[in-house]
Amino acid sequence: MMREEYRSYLLRLWRVRGDGRDWRALLENVETGERHGFASIELLVAFLRALDDPKTSGEAKSDA
Repeated sequence: MMREEYRSYLLRLWRVRGDGRDWRALLENVETGERHGFASIELLVAFLRALDDPKTSGEAKSDA
């Protein structure tokens, strides 16, 4: 069971081929193994911010 006051994630970042300016991210919950993929850093940040939003708690969305 996930404690709400503590979360631990493994973050992987890599650049997409092409112009090299676009990043992709994979966030893995260390406790549950749940993974979320993101097509941009902005989507990753939005997901992380949603984790702290009581209106969307548990409903944060990724672009996997």
